Amino acid sequence: MKSIHLIAPSGASLDAKSPLAGIDWLKRQGIAIQNAECVQRVNERFAGSDEARLQEINQLASLDSEHIVMAMRGGYGIHRLLPQIEWDAIAKAIQNGLQICGHSDFTTFQLGLLAKNNAVTLAGPMLNYDFGRLDEHGSPIPPNEFMWKHFQAAIQKRTLDCQVDAPQTLLDTANANILSGMLWGGNLTVLAGLIGTPYLPSQQQTQDGILFLEDVNEHPYRVERMLMQLLDAGLLTNQAAILLGSFTAYRLYDNDRGYSLERALEAIRKRVPSAIPILTDLPFGHQVDKLTLPVGARATLDYNSIGYKLKASW
Repeated sequence: MKSIHLIAPSGASLDAKSPLAGIDWLKRQGIAIQNAECVQRVNERFAGSDEARLQEINQLASLDSEHIVMAMRGGYGIHRLLPQIEWDAIAKAIQNGLQICGHSDFTTFQLGLLAKNNAVTLAGPMLNYDFGRLDEHGSPIPPNEFMWKHFQAAIQKRTLDCQVDAPQTLLDTANANILSGMLWGGNLTVLAGLIGTPYLPSQQQTQDGILFLEDVNEHPYRVERMLMQLLDAGLLTNQAAILLGSFTAYRLYDNDRGYSLERALEAIRKRVPSAIPILTDLPFGHQVDKLTLPVGARATLDYNSIGYKLKASW
């Protein structure tokens, strides 16, 4: 990994120190950082004006394939840029070797590229949270070793190899199998917001796929509602398997009276055909120990009641 080209396509940084800490850590690993000035842009809640962020995205088409593109952070902002993104040109750069990584709001861009060009991108770490985390005193926290290991494997070897050891309580009757399909997905809120648009991969593209989902700051009833939306739109029943990552940073209320994320997922399990496995504890999402997942690549899933293996090469 010689060089990381930073982009800030969504929200402005929530603090000034995190991106600088991330840049400093990456430089100490011998990695050159390009376009570092993007982390300082601020326009309302966004990391620069729509014009600046759009231009930055479209310039990816001219980058050398040696570069790794990494988003600074998520938030919101890419959705308003979608009609003017030069999808074909960026997809051609990816075909020539360019790798592009991010998650959260970046799911919008990744699914758009997949829908329009079948281009593979990486759902994985971003600068601020994964490389520039700070403790309560404002001191840098070293990046998570699990995250760094899998990010390097994805970037350098273009491979994914992960084993999850956790009881699978949502399997229903599909208690063991080996299957393969296109790995796709990302942030649940973002994905649900793309239903009915040309930026969501078609049901033909995702037929018998392996769908992965995660979210943050969403109460379980909202997670359930969005999953019901995906279900009623035919997306969940179209899959060979559904992988659930982390759903973090939400707060339950007194009037939930025992309702929880587990109850929400059980309600979904009852409506999804029993032959489709729903697997939990995928190490991905708004958490420190995250995988780097190739969105749009073919993957193999070997699962049973005590865990699963997920592998891919692209």
